[in-house]
Amino acid sequence: MKVGELKKRLKNGEKVLGTMVTVFQNPDIVKILKVCGFDFFLLDCEHGCFEYGEAARIIGMARGIGLPVIVRVAEIRRELVLKYMEMGADGLLLPDTREKEEAELLVKYSKYAPLGERGVSLSRPHTDFKKVQGRQYMDEANENTILMCQIESPEGVKHIQEIIGVEGIDAAFVGPNDLSQNYGVLGEYGNPVMEQAYDEVLKAVQTAGKIAGIHFGKKEPLIPCIQAGYQINMCGNDVSFLMDGAKKVLESIKESTKK
Repeated sequence: MKVGELKKRLKNGEKVLGTMVTVFQNPDIVKILKVCGFDFFLLDCEHGCFEYGEAARIIGMARGIGLPVIVRVAEIRRELVLKYMEMGADGLLLPDTREKEEAELLVKYSKYAPLGERGVSLSRPHTDFKKVQGRQYMDEANENTILMCQIESPEGVKHIQEIIGVEGIDAAFVGPNDLSQNYGVLGEYGNPVMEQAYDEVLKAVQTAGKIAGIHFGKKEPLIPCIQAGYQINMCGNDVSFLMDGAKKVLESIKESTKK
């Protein structure tokens, strides 16, 4: 998939499905995800313990084989945003966004002027070390980069219209685990207060002409959100898929060999 293709698909109204890489540092995980058929993946640099070099190799592999990668940063800080953008990430996810000012900082640090204030250094992995025409490349990068704000609190839901209204922000991405915890209904994804939050986020982004996304560990709560109109979604992660597959095989062998 070419750089910017994921964003074009979303703008065309397509629904895409990805997963999260949380632990596995070998870049070959990217090849595995592509063979499985995922449209993109998220590299979790918030909870995950990826060093810069490890993240760079994973992102480099993703660029090399054409599988879009979005990085979840640990916090809104210029160094973090700049490093992952320079590595060549297709986009960024800012966790626990509660105010529009946080979204504005994400744009400021990740978009080139005049939209933002991203530092200019063009002989880097994000250009594949090719000689580029500066202004043209910067405009294309601003257009192609996907910026998402993760909504994980009642405050984020309350301010969703202001957050998604920030120029340069493409999507609101719901984090059900922390959101349910912050509502006092941990793990109750079908609780009425959670369903109301899903609806509020979706209505706000649709009104703004933007995109909604969500991540669940299992398919059951995800399917209704996709059917409702959530476009950029994730299911499971590297660890859960490995463990689920291993458990099923082990259980099958043990069941088949019982005496």
